[in-house]
Amino acid sequence: MAPIPWGKYPTVAEHQLARRWLQFTANIGRAPNTIDAYGRAVEDHLRFCAVEGTDPVLAGADTVAAWIGDMLDRPRQRSAKTPLQPGTGLANATVQQRVVAVRSFYEYLVEDGLRERNPVRRGQSSRRGRRPRQGLVRRLEQAPWIPNEDVWQRILTACAEESLRNRLMVTLAYDGALRREELVQLDVGDFEHAHRLIHLRAETTKFQRAREVAFGVTSSQLFVAYLNERRSMFGRIGGPLFRSASNRNYGKPLGPSTWSKTIEGIARRAGASRLSTHTFRHLRLTDLARADWTIDQIAQYAGHRDLATTMRYIHLSGRELAARLHRASASIQQDRENLLAALAAVR
Repeated sequence: MAPIPWGKYPTVAEHQLARRWLQFTANIGRAPNTIDAYGRAVEDHLRFCAVEGTDPVLAGADTVAAWIGDMLDRPRQRSAKTPLQPGTGLANATVQQRVVAVRSFYEYLVEDGLRERNPVRRGQSSRRGRRPRQGLVRRLEQAPWIPNEDVWQRILTACAEESLRNRLMVTLAYDGALRREELVQLDVGDFEHAHRLIHLRAETTKFQRAREVAFGVTSSQLFVAYLNERRSMFGRIGGPLFRSASNRNYGKPLGPSTWSKTIEGIARRAGASRLSTHTFRHLRLTDLARADWTIDQIAQYAGHRDLATTMRYIHLSGRELAARLHRASASIQQDRENLLAALAAVR
């Protein structure tokens, strides 16, 4: 049975059906991050039902709608250093994620014969001639941020002040377009130096699919230097590449939250508040598009299952798109002119 840190979700742990559902979800191989997100979501929903005096097993669409309304209106706290912002509501992506998790919980109850229908309505696309139907929460599609060249230079300047380990993490995050969890779970044995390749193991990726990505000369140089430093600090050990140098967790594998805190510090020093661990991934995929990679090649490199996701990751600037348009238009116009020239040749 897959282990679950029940202490994070005490209400779920005490609710027999919710506990069974989360354990079932873990047992079928969902990623630990998915289990954590689902657990937190249903924990929130069960607590809301308790306040409302509603049995979650009997909750209807009106209860689900009231819960969503509460999330859209409750104070939001971005970080431990940021005070609560009354009335701003949780982020759209957070609400979407929680609704998906609670829909999964109720779907489990329906399949178990404990409910007749799922109170969390699912949206429908307009494919096959069907009329599209909006889900309970309208999805806001916001293009992820990537830095311009000036901001990127400030970020790199701030990164230069970091430890050797952190500088290597920055270059690998960019080179391989790596997700945060993929980066911190890199193993010494995942690297093929002869071809500057990283073999990402299926169990470390979001969709449990192995793939290969490349790394550049700078990453290669930093990698060799870090291995020497790592050996002097922890001895000859294999396993997870990135190890903690703090007194509290000395020599233990680095966790995702530590990497997030590192990026927060870089963002403050660089004056780039929108910098996140995902920014390096967005920038790398955009740079691949600038290098005229096809959308399929970029999707394969990124490990995306859906090309629509890849399209959202690519952010060519207005100037780049305009330049491409002008080049294409000039080429088409020249072709037209060549064909029209035959008319002038007629005597």
